Amino acid sequence: MSEPLTTPGEGFHPHLHDTQDRPAAPLRTRLHHVRADALDGDTAQSGGMRRFAAVSGRTVGSEKLWMGQTHVAPATASSDHHHGASETAIYVVSGHPEFVFLDDTGDRPEEVRLRTAPGDYIFVPPYVPHREENPDPTDEAVVVIARSTQEAIVVNLPGLYALPADDTV
Repeated sequence: MSEPLTTPGEGFHPHLHDTQDRPAAPLRTRLHHVRADALDGDTAQSGGMRRFAAVSGRTVGSEKLWMGQTHVAPATASSDHHHGASETAIYVVSGHPEFVFLDDTGDRPEEVRLRTAPGDYIFVPPYVPHREENPDPTDEAVVVIARSTQEAIVVNLPGLYALPADDTV
């Protein structure tokens, strides 16, 4: 037996509707269903890509987490950017996006390119400048993003730079 699908914003018990005797539950006391077609494109952006929020402080009342999708068009690179104090985890859904940053552990900073495939994960520490690229000439790359802040922090930069080894920001 299968329950009908919930609609966006409905809680864990979609069959229990508000009545005069029982007001709606506060955001923090119920589960939230965010449908794929209800993602919020009104979030922080970088050139060359589109971010869509699913779970955020604004969409579901989260206090410590942001989660959504990023789409990188074919043959496109994002702007160089970082995500402030937020830790970022990335799961590759489709395509073969590349994640680029500068590594300064050698004599000179060196550009490092992480080439990914569907099913791969990437971790981006706080404040690390990077960019996403999609070298595929025909297919967009789609990734799922989870961040340790309730909203998407995006600080666009004029270029990549390597963090100092003793950087504690």
